Amino acid sequence: MALTREQLAQRVAQELQDGYYVNLGIGIPTLVANYVPKGMEVMLQSENGLLGMGQFPTEAELDADLINAGKQTVTMAKGASLFDSAESFAMIRGGHVDLTVLGAFEVDVNGNIASYMIPGKLIKGMGGAMDLVAGADNIIVTMTHASKHGVSKLLNKCTLPLTGKGCIKKVLTDLAFIEIKDGKFHLLERAPGVSVEEIISLTEGKLVVEGDIPEMTF
Repeated sequence: MALTREQLAQRVAQELQDGYYVNLGIGIPTLVANYVPKGMEVMLQSENGLLGMGQFPTEAELDADLINAGKQTVTMAKGASLFDSAESFAMIRGGHVDLTVLGAFEVDVNGNIASYMIPGKLIKGMGGAMDLVAGADNIIVTMTHASKHGVSKLLNKCTLPLTGKGCIKKVLTDLAFIEIKDGKFHLLERAPGVSVEEIISLTEGKLVVEGDIPEMTF
């Protein structure tokens, strides 16, 4: 069955490494803060000016003045620091973020991403996405594999205005974990109970399937 938002965040958290500086985009990516493996030290960065973002607060920890880029209340980890957004974007543009986790509307076989606008619809806007995809070498996109109408979001070519070109290397959907290389999608893992055939049927872009594809573990 399709992964929940929490399971998506758990699987992304498995990609973290000790000492990483990580930027978490708005939406599902923000949940990754709750699943950082115990004993691992990572510094979570928010483009509104926080380095060292912690888990979402309990009611007792709640501070309405402490928010992430998506205006959600957060906590600060030990050693965290606060600064203005200009310094935050200097970190991003300077290539000092090891991993970025973003949402998207579409991703294609060439690693292009469309994530900031749908013509004719009211969308929150670009935020820091264009800076993030330009400043980070390691980017993971989290999104649903297809629309609610069953239309694939993993395409031969993005149809929406692009946020970045050739910058996405891995995509985690509610059905599969996929790597992008050589102008193709490569299936690495599948969600528990989801068949390879189902993933193929909902993937418009060329999908390479080699050997037995393992189910994700959490």
